[in-house]
Amino acid sequence: QKANIHLEFDRACAIDLATKGTGKTVLDAVKTSVNPKVIDCPNPASGRTTIDGVAKDGIVIKAKARVTVRTNLDRFVGGATEETIVARVGEGIVTTIGSAQSYKDVLENPDRISKTVLDKALDANTAFEILSIDIADVDVGENVGAKLQAEQAEANKLIAQAQAEVRRATAVALEQEMVARTQEMRARVVEAEAQVPLAIAEAFKSGNLGVMDYYRLRNIQADSSMRESIAGSGPATPGQKPTPA
Repeated sequence: QKANIHLEFDRACAIDLATKGTGKTVLDAVKTSVNPKVIDCPNPASGRTTIDGVAKDGIVIKAKARVTVRTNLDRFVGGATEETIVARVGEGIVTTIGSAQSYKDVLENPDRISKTVLDKALDANTAFEILSIDIADVDVGENVGAKLQAEQAEANKLIAQAQAEVRRATAVALEQEMVARTQEMRARVVEAEAQVPLAIAEAFKSGNLGVMDYYRLRNIQADSSMRESIAGSGPATPGQKPTPA
């Protein structure tokens, strides 16, 4: 009654009986109602020292908050514990930072985070009533946006290099295929030339080719060979003596 706390004896006994073995006591509830408790967010026991959020310009903001709560006796039995408060506040901080257009907006108005988070009624269905959320520290982290863009550019470069390598391999394969086709055509020419003497011999046997025809053919071949030899040698260069016949 002196503390203006509406807690009857029967209700206190019922709460004590309901919370037996859970780590909660009526004494702790009354103490926290009289002297509000401060909860660090994030909890140092979790191994994290800050709550990190990324603004729309890609800059990471590292924040640390302190939440002042007092026990809500009406929800003390069955209400969520401090871990829920810490999780909800952390989620609200990340959401608020993420909605900022620039990290400068967060640095200029850190109280914007606490006001936005406090307006979300994060103490619903918990054993506590949030009195205030204070931003204890705000710091600037790395530029995640620039890092992601650099990684994307590197990935695009690797993709382009892979595509260029595929095109190069295709060109090399096509070149080798053309070389093989050329060799095949030359082999066919040689094979066809090898059939000429056989055809001449067959013509002699069948009487379709006489001796004079054969000599005339040989003269034509010799004349053609001489013309090709003369055409292939080309004119003599200036200052060069002609080769004696």
